[in-house]
Amino acid sequence: MRIHLITIFPEFFTSPLGCGVMRIAQEKKLTEVVTVNLRDFATDTYRTVDDYPFGGFPGMILKPEPIFRAVESVKQDNSYVILLSPQGRTLNQDIVNELSQKEHIVMICGRYKGVDERVREHLINDEISIGDYVLSGGEAASLALIEAITRLLPGVVGDKESVASDSFISGLLDAPYYTRPQDFRGYKVPEVLVSGNHQKVKEWRDEQAMKLTKEKRPDLIKKLKD
Repeated sequence: MRIHLITIFPEFFTSPLGCGVMRIAQEKKLTEVVTVNLRDFATDTYRTVDDYPFGGFPGMILKPEPIFRAVESVKQDNSYVILLSPQGRTLNQDIVNELSQKEHIVMICGRYKGVDERVREHLINDEISIGDYVLSGGEAASLALIEAITRLLPGVVGDKESVASDSFISGLLDAPYYTRPQDFRGYKVPEVLVSGNHQKVKEWRDEQAMKLTKEKRPDLIKKLKD
């Protein structure tokens, strides 16, 4: 998978892309992540990429020309262009699964009050939001999306069963986990987990996953029933 990030802050990605599964995926040549500096596609000496909105509203808007030029410089026949936006589909595991099948993703990281509406109308294939709250731009959101997608790619995470049992993969939250020591300050690991009975352990985990989901995310139970 190839990913191009259109941003005015390419340096934002240097450290995160060098860590964890995102680093592993690139080292294994399973992904290629390239930052594209939006200012390189401005036409004036000040490298201007934003301007005041028509109508006299407050704030600044990213101009259409640099964004179109930046995207078109990397776009191919198989490209899927995403705008990180509060107006987009709220990210969930189903969307992550869908996007993990793409060959080339171009992510546009918005800034300021937003982007010129013509970008939304004539350039992108999708809009993604990572939640109902305000960030200064789409950079952090794009990192969340990249990591969620990357860990699903075959060969990135060594333990396939670990990925398959993560929260949301089955539609439920994951069951609780315990590790050594078995007794910590009098707080003991449930006996079933050290019983050696794999069937009983599986039944316990299934029960706990359902219980936690009902308690903490009843909306997921409703979604499964629907």
